[in-house]
Amino acid sequence: MRHSHLLTVTSLLSIVFMALHLTDDIVRGLESGGMSTLAGILILVIWLYGTLILSERRAGYIIMLLGSVGGAAVPVIHMRGAGLAGGSLAGSSGVFWWVAVLIGLGITSIFSAILSVRGLWVRRP
Repeated sequence: MRHSHLLTVTSLLSIVFMALHLTDDIVRGLESGGMSTLAGILILVIWLYGTLILSERRAGYIIMLLGSVGGAAVPVIHMRGAGLAGGSLAGSSGVFWWVAVLIGLGITSIFSAILSVRGLWVRRP
């Protein structure tokens, strides 16, 4: 499989995991779900545009790198300190899937970041 195809697939998976995570945060009350959610949706749209339309271009690699770094930070933010959003979710229902989405987001985002850096490095003039 070509490097660019791997990057597209992992970046798309990261976008799906991020959308699932945002949805779960809204359902659990960790995010308001109001107008502030539009910022998250806009970020995902830009990330999707960079992945599908600007792939194999410098701008696309940069957008995917920034999205991937942001996606990799989400599990760290949610599981620092007491873990699981400060321990408030530890016994709640569906927490297994919430953690599984966070781990999947971390894995695909870190791998996408590595592939984005590689793409930028190989593409150097």
